[in-house]
Amino acid sequence: MGAVHGGHRPVPAAGPFPAPPGAAGPFHAARAPERPARAARTAAGGVPAAQAAARTAARVLWAALVAVFTLVLLVPGTAAHAAVPAAASVPAAASPAAPANPGQVVVIGVPGLQWDDLDRARTPNLWGLVERGGSASMSTRAVPPPGRSLICPVAGWLTVSAGQRAGAPGDGCAPPAVPRPGPGGGASVPDWSRLTAHNAAEVSYRPVLGQLGQLVVDAGGKVAAAGPGAALAAADKSGNIGKYAPSIGGLGDLAPYRLVVAEVPDLAEAWLRGRPGDGGPLAALTDRARREAVAAADRGVGAVLGRVPPGATVLLGGLSDTSPTAHLHVAIARGASPDGAPYPRGLLTAPSTRQDGLVTNTDLTATVIALLGLEAPNTVVGHAWRSAGPGGGSAAATVDRLADDDLASEVLREVRGPFFTGLVTVQILFYVLAAVAFRRGWGGSRALTAVRGVATVSGAIPVGIFLAQLVPWWSLPAPMAALVLTIVAVACVVAALALAGPWRAHVLGPLTVVAAITSLALLADVMTGSRLQVNAVGGYEPVTGGRFYGFGNIAFAVYSAGTILALAGVAQWLLPRGRRALALTVCVLYGGLAVFADGWPGWGADFGGVPAFLAGVAVLVVLLSGRRLSVAKAVLIGTAGVLAITVIAVADWLRPAEQRTHLGAFVQQVLDGEAWAVVTRKFGAMLGITVGNWPLTLLSLVALAFLFLVLDRPSRWGASALGRAYALAPALRAGLIGALVCALAGFLLNDSGIAIPAMALTVAVPLTLTACVRALRLSPPTTPGRASEPAGTTAPPAP
Repeated sequence: MGAVHGGHRPVPAAGPFPAPPGAAGPFHAARAPERPARAARTAAGGVPAAQAAARTAARVLWAALVAVFTLVLLVPGTAAHAAVPAAASVPAAASPAAPANPGQVVVIGVPGLQWDDLDRARTPNLWGLVERGGSASMSTRAVPPPGRSLICPVAGWLTVSAGQRAGAPGDGCAPPAVPRPGPGGGASVPDWSRLTAHNAAEVSYRPVLGQLGQLVVDAGGKVAAAGPGAALAAADKSGNIGKYAPSIGGLGDLAPYRLVVAEVPDLAEAWLRGRPGDGGPLAALTDRARREAVAAADRGVGAVLGRVPPGATVLLGGLSDTSPTAHLHVAIARGASPDGAPYPRGLLTAPSTRQDGLVTNTDLTATVIALLGLEAPNTVVGHAWRSAGPGGGSAAATVDRLADDDLASEVLREVRGPFFTGLVTVQILFYVLAAVAFRRGWGGSRALTAVRGVATVSGAIPVGIFLAQLVPWWSLPAPMAALVLTIVAVACVVAALALAGPWRAHVLGPLTVVAAITSLALLADVMTGSRLQVNAVGGYEPVTGGRFYGFGNIAFAVYSAGTILALAGVAQWLLPRGRRALALTVCVLYGGLAVFADGWPGWGADFGGVPAFLAGVAVLVVLLSGRRLSVAKAVLIGTAGVLAITVIAVADWLRPAEQRTHLGAFVQQVLDGEAWAVVTRKFGAMLGITVGNWPLTLLSLVALAFLFLVLDRPSRWGASALGRAYALAPALRAGLIGALVCALAGFLLNDSGIAIPAMALTVAVPLTLTACVRALRLSPPTTPGRASEPAGTTAPPAP
């Protein structure tokens, strides 16, 4: 679920295995100073200190794992509270699947309605709903037409019907077909079999069309629909609707119906009127046409609200797009919530997003099912809307905030591509100039000083991408410039901290500071709701709905590389002081916490990251302990990673269905025989991004070439800079190997392909360069001096 991807293997064939004695390679110094082996033996048994430390670390790791697994297996409720902190006020006994008083639900679909459409004067009915209910932005998670990013109205309605992403045949957007009249005032959806066949064969999410209507009918309830789009959402699995009318007035008294679905089509009709439905261009509505359509839609909403029976819950959703690009849309709930209490004025949330003010259209389906007291099948992937807490602000403040969220997503899509193109270009140019400074010696020591400063800033850029979200750069007049300046400013502050303290004199001092800030910032973010990743250029955008919480793949790459390098820096500070056991313990404990945070459903919820991250940390610990990394150890590490994520996923699955994350959902898919479709979809995404994202593939190749062919080769300054850094700070070798192993495993196990090694290298290579420059400054020159004059002959002069 990432954004960017090559198949280049970042670890050479020699991999993490130590070189034979005397050998030199990309990760081995020409010759590191030997430690006195005999003096390192313990007095009791003659066991080398490194082995004793490794055993101590193993005991600590085992104890930590036992504690974690005990927590996972015996206290699964802990994750439930951590997963949805905003819902802490909901009583534990209140189940979204069993409301206190199951009643009626009226769903109002207004395809295309956005928060910036609302106005107190022009849309009084919609404004009144905001004042009397909960509100959120809706991510319309459906299947777009081929080659487009927008969601068509038919796909939006079918997604509500299925409770899972659904799509419609064709390459464009067409209006819903008018239902065929049936007996008793009912109707049937035309071409229903074609819609179900398309979704069964062409949509990898395997939606079950008609699921919502069928659940209500099977429970003995009656369903009514007003409008062709509403018929798509309310139909049963055969495509039939018990009661249908073209408008809400034709349904008569709504009291007999458990579920009423009403379409307010004004925006969609205005957008699609006279436009091709075969994949042709779809332009945006003019401002005037949109205002008129929104005003008409507000009148339509008022007509529906005027017929809602007392005590019924009203759920309103935007459902789809009515513009050439995707947007966040309006979601409002008024009336009783699944736990029986009324939705208070303020923001809505859902376990699907864990973000206040953000829900999905699949959550709409789950909310209807919960309000009616029905049991949601596994094929419904959403979760019921719930209040994020009573809002203290006005309705105007709520509307402004939610409109700003949509603006941030819109601006993000405009700047993300140019930003990464610029990042790749600047990084490659920097590597070229740094290579010239190293290989040719141009600029002398001043050039090296400049290279170290720029490299430190460059290594801080990735964490700056996320810390920049503390500033609303998207609302400034020039968003792209504001974004770049904000990220660079944050990176410069981090670099200044790294280069200003007493640690700057150490080879790994600046590296450790930047890496530690990177690790701690992202760890704190994911433990407190992942707000820094929402609408960040390296995070996730709510509009696409790929991920809403936890670690995205780019954030994981930055976090894991920063964590492993920071631990290497801390270990390097402890090892020369004879504190190997403490160094290994710190690496095991913080590394274990970092891996746990990455995978735990309440925090990172990252499936593929756990085995990769655990492999990187384990390689770091093994190499720091002084042991060789054998094939058997590599297999054991891989098995441990698979076991760890399996235990976490199963623990998530053991929780109630409405509390599970995608980790537990995947376990259920395995049990239902649906896991292969998920795996193939993600594998296809990984290949597609890897092949299609040539800038990040190029960046990965250039970064690896700079590491191996520049830093690890003799230069104008003498022996290889990387070799000198290894000699002065041996822990760097373990950290660099661990980070690259993690990046390679992450590339193979996640659906973002080359994005993971590219971003991991964006952290690791510049910070390694910073260490190498310092190592050159601290080491005596090894370049040959100027040749002396030829010695005079000692032979006697010729006669």
